[in-house]
Amino acid sequence: MDNIVIDGEVVRPGETRYLELNVARLPSGTPIDMPVHVIRSKEPGPTVLLSGGMHGDEVNGIEIVRKFLSKEFAEKLKRGSIVAMPIINVYGFINFSREVPDGKDINRSFPGKEDGSLASMVAYMMTNHILPVIDFGIDFHTGGASRTNYPQIRYEEGDKTAEKIAGAFHAPFTLNSNVIKGSFRETANEMGKSVVVFEGGETLRIDPKTVEVGIEGIQRVLHHFGMLNKAPKPPTSTLFFKESHWVRAEVSGLFRHKKESGKKVKEGQTIGYISSPTNDYSVKVKSPYDGYIIGHNNFPLIHKGDALFHIGC
Repeated sequence: MDNIVIDGEVVRPGETRYLELNVARLPSGTPIDMPVHVIRSKEPGPTVLLSGGMHGDEVNGIEIVRKFLSKEFAEKLKRGSIVAMPIINVYGFINFSREVPDGKDINRSFPGKEDGSLASMVAYMMTNHILPVIDFGIDFHTGGASRTNYPQIRYEEGDKTAEKIAGAFHAPFTLNSNVIKGSFRETANEMGKSVVVFEGGETLRIDPKTVEVGIEGIQRVLHHFGMLNKAPKPPTSTLFFKESHWVRAEVSGLFRHKKESGKKVKEGQTIGYISSPTNDYSVKVKSPYDGYIIGHNNFPLIHKGDALFHIGC
């Protein structure tokens, strides 16, 4: 069983280590470090990445990884290793922001450059120090820009390992989702590493239900791969979606949703309303599809073309 080496730090079988990957410094001179927890069993097995905070304002993912670490799974790990990173985008986290200070999205900056933008440097560190040591990973996210996502796992159809991870995780919703150019998942795939994405809740809010779904899903994945002796049974069956579509606003105005994430909808059903602030008009938002709402917009002020509902079919 080989040692795990991250940025020159060696973690041997049976060890548990806390490491810090230095990214850069704030203008004040304060160093910014990405926290990395490495938990290793003495028995050989897969190395699994659990990561949160790729977008600094998506706190549910941060809380899922943090709370998982607090449950003392180091003592229960039967085989294999865990690399846990609660906060990838430390800059965004301390500024309540999705992006880094230069306005760039880390998850569109992969594989990154050592001498590139700040987002590119963070992506470079993930690509060169983390991805080489793992076998597969689960990356935790939430809905962005005042949008709530119902707890769901996203994977790319055709990736057999990702299919196994998604099936074992057993989130309420499981969605086929192609990789995005410049994303962490795309670079991982190119390196032969399977990464699935968990989505749940919204930015800057901790949702206890979503956090619990995430923690229980991790346990089921680790149990599936023989890394834990037991895991909680899923409370409900998962719903699989081959494709998904956004319903967008036909007019601008004040938006109220009649249906929300997790609800079943039928084609032609009224799921929301958009009204003029001066009461000149009121427009029904109707579902163009049969399916389930996997995400919805909570922001009341809507421009024409804004995304309102994400429907899985």
